[in-house]
Parts: sequence; structure tokens; C-alpha cells
Amino acid sequence: MSLKHTNAQKIVVIGAGIGGLTTAALLAQANYQVTVLETNPYAGGSAATFFHKGYRFDAGATVVGGFQPNGPHTQVGEKLDMTWTTHPSDLAWTVHLPDRSIAVAKDKQAILQEFPHSAPFWKEQEQIADVGWSLAAQGLPFPPQSMEEWKQIIRVGLKNIPAGLRVLPYVFQSTYDWLSRHGLDKDRAFVRFIDGQLLISAQTTSRFANAMYSATALDLSRQGVVHICGGIGQLADSLADKVIEHGGEVLYRRQVTGFRTENGRVTGVHYRSGRRNTQIETLPCDFVVANLTPLTLDKLRGIPQSDDKQENTEGWGAFVLHIGIDDDKLPQTIGDHHQIITDWDSPLGEGHSIFVSISPQWDETRAPAGKRAVTITTHTAIQPWWDLHQHDLNAYTDRKEAYANCLLSAVDHHLEGFRDSVSLVLPGTPITYQYYTGREGGFVGGFPQTSLFKARGPRTDIPNLYLVGDSIFPGQSTAGVSVGAMRVADAVQHILN
Repeated sequence: MSLKHTNAQKIVVIGAGIGGLTTAALLAQANYQVTVLETNPYAGGSAATFFHKGYRFDAGATVVGGFQPNGPHTQVGEKLDMTWTTHPSDLAWTVHLPDRSIAVAKDKQAILQEFPHSAPFWKEQEQIADVGWSLAAQGLPFPPQSMEEWKQIIRVGLKNIPAGLRVLPYVFQSTYDWLSRHGLDKDRAFVRFIDGQLLISAQTTSRFANAMYSATALDLSRQGVVHICGGIGQLADSLADKVIEHGGEVLYRRQVTGFRTENGRVTGVHYRSGRRNTQIETLPCDFVVANLTPLTLDKLRGIPQSDDKQENTEGWGAFVLHIGIDDDKLPQTIGDHHQIITDWDSPLGEGHSIFVSISPQWDETRAPAGKRAVTITTHTAIQPWWDLHQHDLNAYTDRKEAYANCLLSAVDHHLEGFRDSVSLVLPGTPITYQYYTGREGGFVGGFPQTSLFKARGPRTDIPNLYLVGDSIFPGQSTAGVSVGAMRVADAVQHILN
């Protein structure tokens, strides 16, 4: 255990999500004095696992990738000398379209059997994704935000000229343009299938998603999906332990309220503590890494915001059901992850695209005996929930019940017997997410990846205040967040050394 710091510089990390904890662990390992402040009594943020009546429910993220050789979680594990207990799953998930179900697995066999004319597209997708993973493994700092990062971009580019030239056209086009070149835009089932995948991984659909980003986002099943024993929150718990092992602190039930600034720099972080969270303290610092959304950070800084939360976030919220089910009432061959797309024409989200994750039967830590823990989510616009919550609580409650019934009916239609197996239901809206994660408005999942040139980097207008998490490139997923966290940890060390 490295309790004696060789570097007296103090770094405060706000938020114990995957991005914040990964950054904190790497900086603590480098002998900086690191303190993580977390509002909740547990780690993980939107990738936490929480306890309720004997169940361990995943709060948000439920599908985990990035453990392939040289993948983001593998790199973090190697840097920090840590491992997680994971179980690989050849079947990533099953997509249920209105007229068919398609198994999404490493070999794409079921996809190619259903859409044989899509083979050239998938061949290109794998080639482009390989370039994307290679560049990520080399620590490509995108988007570049300093002269040093521009130099690094140029160095990496010169080392990868042939690959870079091959993928360059995809940087400037949408995924729908790419599908059109293969004549796949005329196959509505295939477009709907792709749109469903991209909504999860890029927060938008093929007409708007950047093709280069989409190639990597669509690669999750090929690179491999794993289950983490005990739930996805084990990622954060292990990282928090690593921060402490290297002499850092992870302080829970600490609600950050603002900053002390001097000469354009942050010199302290104000937070509430104490049994009733009423005591105000200030933690001096040389650098701050905020595992927050930009909107949440702006609020802490006192920057005026629009009353329209949807306009502020530019992204999605989630409606979620955390459910306990009786295992013996379900088919024994049922998979653990399912995406349900209810019709051909409705905009995706709002119950028209649903993701279902069922805790593995072998993981007895996730539920009481004979039960399994289930998370069901759908993308939803944030503002309507807030309007009802603020002006008509009865209508808010009615809408929550209607969404719950909609999701349960859709799941029961494709997973026979599901509704009869339900023994516990906990619904949540964007208001719930704001309360438990501190994300202003309940915005989750990162920004829609429509253009690489609009990608958000970690720097802010304050030189010693950086962002980390799913709001910065590459964004979505614990794997993407880990890529950003490694970049931020390197950047902080470069600045402070």
C-alpha cells in the first residue's frame, strides 16, 4: 500500500462513476494526493449495482464489453494490476423485430442468415472497427485540445497512414449514407435493426450517426460481451478499492456544492457532509476532474441555464423498470439480454425500443433463491417528465404507470410468461436518475454521436478543471468511458509535472 505520497499536489475527483474512479486510481497510483467525492453511499453512478429486498439491480448500464485483448477494460486492468471475475457470453443479445428475432453473436451468423446481402457491409464494418480499436489502444487524444495533443495526433497518423486513408471517407458521412452505398437503405428491416443497435451505442440512429463512430459501436458483439459476477457495479467497487490501496480517499455522502476560484483557477471544492448533509466544508486542490455532465458542472459553477432541460442536455433520459421475477416461470433457454423493437415506423424510444437484461442464472448473488433481477429500459425525452412532475403529479404518476404497462406488455409478447413471473416492480424516470446520480435533468448515456468534429473533449475554460465520463469522446459505455479516463489521467499528469 502506497500511503506516503511522493507528490504533494492535491487532485479532487467529483463523482465515483467509472470515469472518475478510473482517473482517480491511475493518478493515485502515480502518487498524487487524490480524493474522490461522491454524493451516494456507493460507487458506480450510472453503472452502479444497488441493493433492494435481496436483489442487486444494475442501475443503468447492463451490457459490458471492452475486455478483449487490448480492449479498454483490459488496458485499465493491466495498468492498475487488477482483474474482475467475468463470464464471457457468445450470445450478446437477441433483437426482436416485429416479424422476426435475430441472435447477435460474435460470428454474426444469425445476422448474415437473415440478411445475406449485408455481408459486404459487415466486412467493411469490421475493417473500420479494427482501425478504431487500434487508434484507441495507441491513446489517440480525440478531439485534440492542445498543441501537444495535435502533435500526438500527427505522430499516430503518420504511423497509421494506410489505415487512416482507408477509413477517412467514413469520417465525413452518416451511417445511412454508408448503408445506401450497399443498397441496404431499401431494406427496412435491416435499417430498423441497425437503428436499434445505434440508439443504444451512439444515442442516435443511422440517418444521423457518424459512420466511423458507428463502425466501432456496432462491433461490441464481435469483441465480446461479458457478465460480471455480482453485477456491473463490481467494476466501480474494485476501482474504488484500488484508489484506496494507492493511498487515495473515496468519500461517500459528500455532495459538492461549488468551487472556490482564484485568478481563474479552482483552488477548492465546497461540499456538504455530516449525518444530515448540512455541514459545509472546503477541500483545497491543485486540480479537479469532474465525472459530471457539462450541464451539472455548469450548475455547480453558477452558470445560468435554460428552463428547458431537453434543450440543455441535447440527449436522452431513460425510463427504467427494476424487476424481480420467479425464475421457474420463464423458459430455461431464455437469453440474458434482449432488445425489443415494437413496430416499423415509430420513432425509436418511448417504449418503441426496449432493452431487457436478466441477471444470469448462475449468479446467485444477484437475487433471492429462485428469483432473478431484471432491468428494462427505454430511451425517453426528459422535458415531458419534468413538466408533469412540477405541474401535475397525478398525471406524472399516470404516465409512469402507463409506461410500465407498455414495457411489460411488449416484453411479455416476445418472452412468453414474463409478466406472470413478475414479483417486484420498481419504476424510474429522468427525475429518479437526477435524484440518485446527480445528473442534471436525468440525462444519461452521453451525447448523440452525429459528427466527429462536434465531439467533446475533457478540457473546460478553467485550465485546472477537466471533465471525464460519458459526456466526453468516445462517450457511451463503460468501455468508452474508460478510454476517456485514461486520456484524462495522462493529461493531468502532463500538466502537473
